[in-house]
Amino acid sequence: MKRTACWFICLLLGVACITPAPTALTFSDVSQTHLPLLDLTSNSMDVEPLDVDNDGDLDLIIASEFRPNVILLNDGKGIFTSGTKGRLPTKNHDHEDIALGDFDKDGDTDLVFVSEDDKIHEYYLNDGKGVFSDVSDQFPVQCISNAVVVGDFDKDGDLDLIMGNDGQDYFLANDGKGRFTNESASRMPVDQDVTQDVEAADLDKDGDLDLIFGNEDDNKLYLNDGKGVFTNATAGRLPISPGTEETRKVDLADVDGDGDLDVHFSNVNFRQTKNPANRLLINNGKGVFTDETAQRYQAVNNLNTADAQFADLDGDKDLDLVLANIFGAAGPQVLINNGKGQFTEQTKTYLPEGAGREAISVEIADVNKDGVPDVYFGIFRDTDVLLLGKR
Repeated sequence: MKRTACWFICLLLGVACITPAPTALTFSDVSQTHLPLLDLTSNSMDVEPLDVDNDGDLDLIIASEFRPNVILLNDGKGIFTSGTKGRLPTKNHDHEDIALGDFDKDGDTDLVFVSEDDKIHEYYLNDGKGVFSDVSDQFPVQCISNAVVVGDFDKDGDLDLIMGNDGQDYFLANDGKGRFTNESASRMPVDQDVTQDVEAADLDKDGDLDLIFGNEDDNKLYLNDGKGVFTNATAGRLPISPGTEETRKVDLADVDGDGDLDVHFSNVNFRQTKNPANRLLINNGKGVFTDETAQRYQAVNNLNTADAQFADLDGDKDLDLVLANIFGAAGPQVLINNGKGQFTEQTKTYLPEGAGREAISVEIADVNKDGVPDVYFGIFRDTDVLLLGKR
């Protein structure tokens, strides 16, 4: 019965009308039966959902550190088999992050993997059937990179790349046919930061894509002039405490329901000189952020969070948060949003005991097509974990 009808009947009868409360998810660990674990034994640094074989369900693309990247094919029920052979060349590089997009504008999704220590990036074009050809020799740069993000930053109708690097970050402009040119000198501020993540969105609501960088030192905000030329706008817009933060991941979401995008920084203390507390920054709608972690974040907050994902886990139409924690942490965390952007830890209500320890990446998607989110954890130096959600 629709809610409006419920209230009308209750008014006629003169009785109280109670709207059913949202139902929380529970998750079951199905890794042993649903994953080809021998292909997933170490360091899945990034996981991205994509319908590779065009059969209507979500497969997974995985960036593996110093191992071949992996394609997992879904049977439609969330049971995955290895689909790498015959679809994706196998190379052992220090893969860190994945970019998905139709770079050559032929109607299918292509792949870019960026690498860190060995500086070798990979570029693959899709034939339309989920078979990827290697065009890495066309990729214009070699650099130490941990992050890449896709967007039409210069508003010319094709997808460009921003690479977050150890040193100067790069703008790779697309010619519309999938060929990239390094135009960083004319489009990006000069920097020498060690970037771990970069995300793109219209943060000041002026109709173009801006950039947030998560760095090993101070994070940054770049604003777009609408033509793909970026200005460092950190001062006065992004609250930082110089030298105190080591950020691994940046996530953007409207956590307080006011129509603009807020920022979550997943922080660590790998270098033993930083504060590992995550931070939640609230947008005023114009791209000016305030650190409201203390009043909005009711959870243990010093656990080396390597990654995070927002999703509605309790069915109340707002965005909750799953944290992947690593290096001696108690395991992942689930933080539930009260609808106003205030988060309370409820991990034990949602996750099975012990699942997802030492997670370095997390992805949330409905892989078994039952209408509720599922969770995939990439595990550091161990096999990955798949949790299926159920209401």
